[in-house]
Amino acid sequence: MTSQRYPWHASTWQRLQQSRGRRHHALLLRGKQGIAKLEFANALAQSLLCQSPADDGYACGHCASCSWFLQSGHPDYRLLTPEQEDAAESAAAGKKPARKSTQISVAQIRELAGFLELSSHQNDGVRIVVIHPADALNQTSANALLKMLEEPPADVIFILVTSHPQRLLPTIMSRCQQLEMPAPSEAEALAWLEQQGIGDGQYWLAYSGGSPLSAAEAAAGSDKVQLVPARLAQGQKLDPFGSASEFAAIGMEEATTALQKWLYDLVAVSLGAVPRYHVRDSAALQALGKSVDLSALLAFQRQVDEARRSASHPLNNELQLEHLLLQYSKLFSG
Repeated sequence: MTSQRYPWHASTWQRLQQSRGRRHHALLLRGKQGIAKLEFANALAQSLLCQSPADDGYACGHCASCSWFLQSGHPDYRLLTPEQEDAAESAAAGKKPARKSTQISVAQIRELAGFLELSSHQNDGVRIVVIHPADALNQTSANALLKMLEEPPADVIFILVTSHPQRLLPTIMSRCQQLEMPAPSEAEALAWLEQQGIGDGQYWLAYSGGSPLSAAEAAAGSDKVQLVPARLAQGQKLDPFGSASEFAAIGMEEATTALQKWLYDLVAVSLGAVPRYHVRDSAALQALGKSVDLSALLAFQRQVDEARRSASHPLNNELQLEHLLLQYSKLFSG
């Protein structure tokens, strides 16, 4: 595990360091997806556990505590994510997980009890619990966490990370010090992407809605990302069955998200606006916009939104995609 620094975090980090003496027992980091909120949380966790933090508050990276942290083995740190539940269950069954969990279970929260009862492995040290994403808590696990936040153990700091604060219990939010994580400016994001060696950063940043980490991830999988618009640009000539097989190979969640972005831009150009995500495909979108049935397109958009919400359910994804793409091809006149 490494703790990276991002330029758009600098002012937020400085404000947090200035209030370090008034540290709250629970911190909620909220902001748009793809701006490195989890990385910020881990950098903060490492700095709080560090035995010799630097003047700017960041961890030294060299002490025994930092060594534990960087090797993902710090005894005073816990990270709760939805994937852990499936990994544990699959390990017990001796097989790989078929699909990721989408929730943080109450069992995971209850397992924290033993950790919270322990004392720190360092003199006058703290223990850190990072929960990411906090909106993955279900009703039962959220209530279990709430009890811990209401009666926090001494020297334990909870760091909750979310891109969807509206999904959290208001009572959980009220127990936390909330920190709004700013998105980088376009110039900051493009400069960072260039530093990562990513070409055509403008395109990938637009496709990812301004989130630089999402843009870097999309660029790394550019073949998969560009497959969807290439097929959808065919409009009425699209082969729903062959394309459904290709989309299913990408993954239901990724495929439906890409379809949502394409439909958003198609609606936009049909109403005289410019594409938001597919800045390279303006001509193809404009051509499709001339032959699309706008009312049918809007209805289909709602259908895809529903498919995206159920993307993690154990359905036959390829059959579902065949149905969606068949409907899509019928939106256009000859």
